Amino acid sequence: MNQATVIDIARETVNIILKVSAPMLLASLVVGLIVSLLQTITSIQEATLTFVPKLLVILLMLVLTGGWMMQTIVEFTVTLFNNFGNYVHEAEGFIMLIPGTLMP
Repeated sequence: MNQATVIDIARETVNIILKVSAPMLLASLVVGLIVSLLQTITSIQEATLTFVPKLLVILLMLVLTGGWMMQTIVEFTVTLFNNFGNYVHEAEGFIMLIPGTLMP
């Protein structure tokens, strides 16, 4: 496996992580902003007040997008496993034999 392949896999992994986590993070951000706005308007300064609405919205988003998230992660994992042979084949030239072992 060469350096470009490793970088491509890492880049794709980060893209999948961002894509899968975006719905929950954005929903949590919106709820946090709304609750903060309400706290400012009503002068209620309770730090734990945002926790329950955010938790409920994150759970709701997990229920709504959980199937898509699982499908995306499974497709990526299957792709990695299917290409595993190619990665090993690319790495054959870089494997150093331990002294004293037999060559295949």
